Formats: sequence, structure tokens, C-alpha cells
Amino acid sequence: MNQANSTAHPVEGTPPSSSVLSKSRLRALRRWTDHGARGVITLGGWATIFSIFGIFAYLFIEVAPLFYPASWSQKTTVEIDTSDEARQNPRNVAVGINEYMEVGYVLGGRGMAFYTFPTGSPIHLESMPDFEEGDVTALARSPGKDDVYGLGTRVGRVIPLYVTFRVTFEDGVRTTEPVVTAGEPFEAVPTGDPIARLAYRETDSGPIAAALTGSGRLFLTKMQESEAEGLFALEKESELLRTEIIDEGVEALSVLLLDDLGETLLGGTTDGRLLYWDIEDVQNPRLMGMYSAGTSITALSYLIGDRSIVVGTEKGTVSVWMSVINPDVGGDPRLQKIRDLASHDGAVTAVSPSLRDKGFLTADASGSVAVHHSTSSQTLIRIPGNGTAILAAMFAPKTDGALVLDGSGRLITYDIENEHPESTFSSLFLPVLYEGYEELLHIWQSTGGSDAFEPKFGLWPIMFGTLKGTIYAMLLATPLAVLGAIYTAMFMHPNIRAVVKPVVEIMEALPTVVLGFLAGLWFAPLLEKIFPAVVAMFLLIPLAVVVVCVGWQLLPSRLKGTSGNVTELAVFLLVLAGTVWLCLQLNHQIESWLFNSNYKGWLQATFGLAYDQRNALVIAFAMGMAVIPTIFSISEDSLSNVPPHLIAGSLALGATPWQTLTKLVIISASPGLFSALMIGLGRVVGETMIVLMATGNTPVMDMNLFNGFRTLSANIAVEMPEAPHGGTLYRLLFLAGLLLFVFTSIVNTLAEIVRQRLRARYSQF
Repeated sequence: MNQANSTAHPVEGTPPSSSVLSKSRLRALRRWTDHGARGVITLGGWATIFSIFGIFAYLFIEVAPLFYPASWSQKTTVEIDTSDEARQNPRNVAVGINEYMEVGYVLGGRGMAFYTFPTGSPIHLESMPDFEEGDVTALARSPGKDDVYGLGTRVGRVIPLYVTFRVTFEDGVRTTEPVVTAGEPFEAVPTGDPIARLAYRETDSGPIAAALTGSGRLFLTKMQESEAEGLFALEKESELLRTEIIDEGVEALSVLLLDDLGETLLGGTTDGRLLYWDIEDVQNPRLMGMYSAGTSITALSYLIGDRSIVVGTEKGTVSVWMSVINPDVGGDPRLQKIRDLASHDGAVTAVSPSLRDKGFLTADASGSVAVHHSTSSQTLIRIPGNGTAILAAMFAPKTDGALVLDGSGRLITYDIENEHPESTFSSLFLPVLYEGYEELLHIWQSTGGSDAFEPKFGLWPIMFGTLKGTIYAMLLATPLAVLGAIYTAMFMHPNIRAVVKPVVEIMEALPTVVLGFLAGLWFAPLLEKIFPAVVAMFLLIPLAVVVVCVGWQLLPSRLKGTSGNVTELAVFLLVLAGTVWLCLQLNHQIESWLFNSNYKGWLQATFGLAYDQRNALVIAFAMGMAVIPTIFSISEDSLSNVPPHLIAGSLALGATPWQTLTKLVIISASPGLFSALMIGLGRVVGETMIVLMATGNTPVMDMNLFNGFRTLSANIAVEMPEAPHGGTLYRLLFLAGLLLFVFTSIVNTLAEIVRQRLRARYSQF
């Protein structure tokens, strides 16, 4: 016995055996492996957290410039000589600048002078039209991208003047050279009186001018080209059309304005009235309306597109008016004031519209300058004055600067940082009165067929579309997926379950682009044909299920067979298929019975709903099929993981399978069921391809099941390829992505909180 003990326990001081050393090494290796695995997992967790915050930070950095305030800085000041005539008659002077803000000019009654910036050095041209001092008594700019003027003379004639900038490159250096040419003068005032006020436009058919004499007579003149007579005549002849406008208020006119097409004439009076004429027929002008602006009108200008009109007054007020036509009544357009902007301290002396957006610049008699934006109803910049009136002002062609001339002879250039004037919280998330509409609306329409288009960046329609698609898809997917999971986990035969569950999970791998293709090109046209049958299915299938379930319970046991729920499932599927087949066969009869033989007309007449082929119902089916496997798989796993001994105990205590399901299994699996729904919700919210391919992509705010919508994710996919990098649309698409990111983060956080509480509350199960 002692000998055995001596072999089993080594004598103190002897070296340990190799087996003991190997075990200690294994334990040390295991500890190091555990520490390494813990470190890798921890690193992965922190990396995930930092990645999420990194995504948020990147989106925020791209979005933040949308809400940066506009800024300005004075760049150059040049002292020039301004005549007393220009100071006394500011309407007889104009300024302009090229798109690179390198060459500017001053145009007045005595001629024209060019300057280079930022040095302010004068430019001497070899050839320039020369006018005698006092010959030019009024001038008007023809709005647009080109620098075109009409010069009214003391003998009642109008001289077209064209200013262009010739750009050349030599050795990589850009050189800008101004070129001035004068057109053929034409007679605007037949009496030969001096022109005191002038409106001038260059149209496709020829120049048109509205000239007001010092005695208060208003003449409208159009130089129109016509084909010369003769079979082989190639030259065109010019025909002068002229008429005098005799209406109330003409003698009090202080400002005149023509639209781009030369079809309407607008006049502002010293007593605060706006006169609006239809001059499409030059020889028969017609006064369409007279409107009150409250006080003497000192400046008028169309914004780009010639739909909105800026009105400046003697009291410094700045307002935007718009021509509207009631589509229900028709008739002449009428003017309507749509918004007031920040007022000036003195009378408004100049208005210069932006050539790129609905912004504009105003200047006043106290020397201050302001930059406004019509759509967002914001005054973005206020540049204080020095008490000297601004004689003329010009918004730079790229809206990145301004050129002003004050009464003391200072020609000043400003740099303006104003990249996203149309993006404010109110214009993005609150209803806006857009051009051509008579009420405040939420609209998303980022582009149009013209540069004069007013972008509409209301985000609510696409946010609403995301919510709409999510609701309809989840309404279809939730009951089918959850009830299917309950039946599979609790009542289905194990052999059938072993086949059904993998098949449903394989469906989850089906690409959404395939589902979108099938939904848009196959299912949408099919649904349009069998819509009455589908409506009948929604009514008859639940009824058939109830009848089968009740009838099955009433059948004798000998008729149910020995295979248990396998036979029950077979009968159920047979009845389900038969109901679907019957509805399809009776499609036309159902349409006749329920929808008076025309379901589209019935929906329109009864509920005012228009049926579009690609609609929310198609999306509900398609996105429902995409998300059902996800919800089903997670729900089934949660139900199957309820401990079997709890179910057995419930049944042993006399509870029925249904009672066990409702009172025990569902409650115990509720955290998993809730997680399944939240994951499915996240999948639907972020879905892109199905929505992109199977709906009309129309950003409308309407819960109508039978029309389309546009979601945030689909909007990003549609608009991003056409969005200029760094532009407003580009950053707004990042804002849409940020909204999706924040929304899903909030939903997932709340879902996790609810899941943890459910788990803590029902952990006793």
C-alpha cells in the first residue's frame, strides 16, 4: 500500500511529470486564447459603434452646408465720375458685370465705361457707340443672361445696345474683352418727345418697347420681321407696329416692365397701383387688372421664369407678386401678392434678379443692399449703407457677388457666399406657396424642362411615401408571417416543418431587383386584370378558412384519418386553392356584381380614387413577399425555442394546445416576435429596388391604395445620378439618407428597449 502511494505521489523535490506540464501549458494557452478572442470581439464591437457614428458624422457633414447662413464681404471699391444727371435720374444709369466678376461697366446718358476687377483699372475700347451728352434720357435692360439694353433718346427713338464678353485663353491664362455694339434705332414715340420711362425686351420676333413721355403719354412699339413679297424673296422686311395706351393711371406711371415674350406689360404708379396689360396683340392692348400696392412703386422686376414679380416701394417695402389663373374659371390672369420680405430703411431704388434661381438683390436710397430668396421667403443678407443712395445694382450671373454704384461715385463689388438659398427648415418641412399654385403645398419636384423652373424641395411627400409603403407592406406581411410561424412551430408535422422552414428561408435570399422586376412587369398588369377577383379573395379566403376550421372540428374522428394534422393541412390547402381558382374564374361576374362592370369607374365615382397600374397595392404584395421570410424565420425560431417542458407542463395541467399557445408560448416568445417585426420594419423602410421598379415613383401625399408614391430610398436612387456634386439637390439627398438613418436608429433603439422589458417581464416563463 505504501509502495503504491509512493508511486502515485512523487517525493517532494522531484521534477513534475510531462503530463502535468502539458496540462498547465494547455490551461495557459486556453487563457491566452480566451483573452485574444475577448479582445477581438471587443474590438469588433467598438469598430461597429465607431462605424455607425462615422456614417452619421459623414452624413451630417454633407448635410450641414444646407443650413449655413449666407455671408458677404466687400471686395473692391472704385471711385468714378458720376454726372449730376445720373444722380437726379437714377433710372438713367445701369451697371453690369461678367460671370467671372473680372470686368464690369457703368452705362449712363453720357456713354459707357468698363473696369477690370479687382484692380478697378479702366478699360479703353477701340470701338464703342458714342452718344451726345443728354441724348439718352432713359434706359432699360432686357432681362436674361445677355446684356441687352434699350436706350430711350430725347427725340423719342430707342437704340438697342448689346454688350458681350469675349473670352480667350492663351498659355492657360483667361482674358476677357468686352464688346459693345448698337442696333438699328427705331421710333418709339411718334411725336418726337423725350422718353422719360422705358421698358425694353428682345424677343424672338423682334424688339418691343414701352415708352412713357414726360407728358404722361404711353406708347407701345414692336419691330416685327416679316417675309418679303415675291416668289424668290429671301430677305426679311421689318414692320413697325405701334399704338398708344390710353387707360386710367397711365399719367402716374413711374416704372414699366415687359415680360420675356413681350405679351404682358406691367406698370407701377406714384400712387401705389399696379397696372397689368395684355399686349400680345400690340395694336390692341387690353388692361387686364389694376391692383393696389399701398404706396408709390419705385422698382419692378421679374424673377427668372417671368412668373413672379418683385415690387419695391418708396417706403422700402419689398413684396413678391404672382400671376395666377383659376383653372375652374379661366379667363385673364390676375396678380396676387404671395409674400412680403424684409423692408429697407429707404426707398427701393434697384432690383436685380438672379439668373440661376428665385433669388434677387434689392438696394435702397440709404445705400443698403439686401439679398432675398422668393421660394424660401427669406432675406438672406443685409449689407448696411453709408447714407448715399444706390443708383444701380447688378446681381452677378453666378449669384456669387454683386456690383453696385452709389450716388457718391463709388463702384463697389461684393463677394457673396450663398450656395443653398432655397433650403431652410420651413421650405423643406412646411407647406410653401409655389409659382402657379393658389395654396400652400408640400411638393417634391427637383428638376424641370427649363432653367427658369422653380425647384420644389418639400421632403414631406417622400417621407409620407416611405410611411405609406411601410404601412401597407407590414399590414400584409405581419399576419401572414407571424401566423405562419405559429402554425409551423406549434401545429405542423415535424417532417413537413423540416421542409417548409428551409424553403421559406431560401426565399429570403431572392434578390429584391428580381421581385421588383416581377412586380412591375408581370404582377402589376396581372393585378389590373384580376382586381375584382383579388377583392373577392380578401373576402372569401378568410371565410373559407373559418368554414374549414369549424367543419374539421365537427367531423368524426374516423373521417379525419390517422395522419393527424397532415390531412388537416392537405384539406386546408385544397380549399384555399379552390377558393382562389373560383374567384379567378368569376372575375368578370364579380366585377359586374360589385363594381357595376367597371371597377375603375366605380372607384372614381364612389370614392374619387383613380386606379394606377403601378400602385401601393402592388408594392404591398411585392414588399410583403420580400419581408415575410425574415419575419417568419425569426418568429418561428423564437416560438420553437420556448422550453418544451413548459409546454408539456401546461398540457399536463389540462390546458388545450390553443390555451398553451396564447397564454404561454406567445408571451414567452414575445421578445423574439417583437424583434422579428422590427427587423422586418427596417427592411421595408430601406427597400429601394422594389419601390423603384413597381410603383409610379410619384411623390404625392395620398394614402390612396390605388396610386403610387415615392420613398426616401427610391428618391435617392432616382435623383443621385443627376445631382451636381455639392449642389442643393445633392445635399438634400444626403439629408434624405440622414433622415432614414436617424429614423431606423430611433426605431431600433426603442425596439431594443421594448424587447429588453418584455424579456425581463416574462423571463419567468
